[in-house]
Amino acid sequence: MTWQTFPFFLGVAAAFWLAAFVPRIPRPGLWVLLGTCVLAVFIGGLWLELERPPMRTLGETRLWFGVLLPVCGLMVYRFVPWRWPLLYAATIGFLFLFFTALRPETHDRTLMPALQSPWFVPHVVLYLIAYAFLVYAAAISLWGTWRTRRLNEGAETFVRLAETALWIGFGFLTLGLLAGAVWAKEAWGHYWTWDPKETWAFLTWAVYLAYFHLRTEWTAQPRRALLFLAAASVVVFITWFGVNYLPSAAQSVHTYTS
Repeated sequence: MTWQTFPFFLGVAAAFWLAAFVPRIPRPGLWVLLGTCVLAVFIGGLWLELERPPMRTLGETRLWFGVLLPVCGLMVYRFVPWRWPLLYAATIGFLFLFFTALRPETHDRTLMPALQSPWFVPHVVLYLIAYAFLVYAAAISLWGTWRTRRLNEGAETFVRLAETALWIGFGFLTLGLLAGAVWAKEAWGHYWTWDPKETWAFLTWAVYLAYFHLRTEWTAQPRRALLFLAAASVVVFITWFGVNYLPSAAQSVHTYTS
């Protein structure tokens, strides 16, 4: 499987996801799961074709992110069995995958020595799962902010949904941070060097930790909680790929795609 065949897999997955949008079709979670499995098969095939984990380039991380977002929706669906948050996750995932199909950003098969580590896959997967859940929480918060302002609906329901994703995402974010520290010790001899990527990863973790410390305030003012979670996603995107465009990134050991 190659990037040339990816549009076919995306089309099949999108057809399954679209079926979940039809109100008369029961079990929307099953259709979202089937579409996600189709893309998981493509990732497995691409892994075999490249003879390396497809996690090196920005396009490859977008591929994982787009597949993990519907997984987030399915997990939240288990706790809160409402159709619209599940379909919301599938829609956002499709948009990321569609952009990836337009710009896959292919590179050669080789991995630099630092990436030839058993910590490479766990570290990246943990972070991508965390990012998927945190962005999903932000998307629900944005939707909730619009609904509460335009339709005067209660914000508590949207905070509950967003926090369901937030708790899971923050747990994976913490594990990813710890796995990165262990990997850094193995690769460069230090657990932490205040590299630009490391610094922004810590800032992301600290921003969401601040949310938990202010939960008493959010209970009294749920609309502010939604705004905070929506704004916090900006830090996630800066950490994910925005750091690569900063002047300090030229000396970063985490810039692998140049």
